[in-house]
Amino acid sequence: MMSIRGLLPWFVVGALFVVSFVATTAGADVVELSNGRKYEGKVISQDDKYIEFEMELRGRRYSRRFSISVVHAVTRDGRREVITPGTGGGSTPATSSGAGTRPGTTPGTDQRRTKAQVDSLIRQIGTTEPDWWKSTPLDYPRTLDLNWPMPPPRGWNSQRNVGQYVWDVINPNPNRWKSGVRLMHHLLMKHQDSPQRRQRAMRELGRMYHDLLQDYPRAAFWWRQADVENDRYYRGGVHLAECYWKMGSKAMAVELLGRLPGHYSKIKLYADMGETDRAIELTEAYANARGGAADIALLHGGDAYRVVGRYKEAIDCYTRLVRLPPTAEAAKRIQRNKQRARVNIEAIRQFELLDLSRVPDATYRATSQGYAGPVQVEVDVESGRITAVRVTKHQEKQFYSAITDTTRKIVAKQGVKGVDATSSATITSEAIINATGRALADGMQ
Repeated sequence: MMSIRGLLPWFVVGALFVVSFVATTAGADVVELSNGRKYEGKVISQDDKYIEFEMELRGRRYSRRFSISVVHAVTRDGRREVITPGTGGGSTPATSSGAGTRPGTTPGTDQRRTKAQVDSLIRQIGTTEPDWWKSTPLDYPRTLDLNWPMPPPRGWNSQRNVGQYVWDVINPNPNRWKSGVRLMHHLLMKHQDSPQRRQRAMRELGRMYHDLLQDYPRAAFWWRQADVENDRYYRGGVHLAECYWKMGSKAMAVELLGRLPGHYSKIKLYADMGETDRAIELTEAYANARGGAADIALLHGGDAYRVVGRYKEAIDCYTRLVRLPPTAEAAKRIQRNKQRARVNIEAIRQFELLDLSRVPDATYRATSQGYAGPVQVEVDVESGRITAVRVTKHQEKQFYSAITDTTRKIVAKQGVKGVDATSSATITSEAIINATGRALADGMQ
């Protein structure tokens, strides 16, 4: 595992190697990366693997080596050469969720990157500050106990205990997501002599970059630093595999999943990647094994069938969940998952009959059960097309990017069929899908 000490200076003194330019100085060379960043300076050398680059910052000169795999274009002596077509073009505009840019991310279905390219992307982006870093202050209650004891003292106090502050204040508030990341970096610096606290901060950085900001290269970087691949009791390894897939290497994701210990969270990722048979095989293994996770496995298995349009098998899977006997250890969770299964069965039967051409132009509203309560959506239909989906009311706290991510997918697919739920916020995402289907079904003539 890389030494973290050598990777931290930018958190303190700023990014020495990350400079974005609005305009290019006359005569300067420019390197444009596939994540939209631009570097101004001088190209020293270039071959089929690397570009050696020199730049000046605050009166000092620095050298940087860029892997060709992450370079979109190079301008030398006024002549611009595109190295990797179809990338670049600046950062993705910030969304209402506060997620902002998603550097290094390619659609999950576009698997063009090699392992070397993904590794390079993680090193390249993971060791640099995000573009929002300088404009985001370090902001946390001064009552917070930065010693971060585990377990925390008895009683719930989100203004004193770090974990409870993250759960109660950061996660439910998108405008605090970035300051939450800064807090974790601050804790990482503060606890350099405590391996346990340092690993906890790195795990949390991976989770925040993944769940909140959907910044997969940085999430992967910090989860690698935390060595989640070798931790049998932490499912960050499955999410690390998801990062590889989101960055464009399904092969890396599948290989890592094959090495990780068994966990029901693998079912959803296999399904999202189109590995339905593997997802169902794992579903059956958990559904028939002792250990109390059959309800979760059957729910994920039903979702796996559902996302590829195998609705009869999905209903069969959900029905098996509904018929599960209750167990004392997880009675509340099983009861909640049974209700989700019933709603999913009802929604599937509505989806099969849905025909957008029969839905008049209007705004339609419906609700479906989320984790904490009903999730209400509004769906705009115009000329037989879904023009917008909005979540107008909810009580969810740990919704992460589900609210913006799921609504965007529904508009892109022009319906709810084949829309996969957002990782780490599956219940909220599922409620949005079901409520949207219910709203459209209600409007169909």
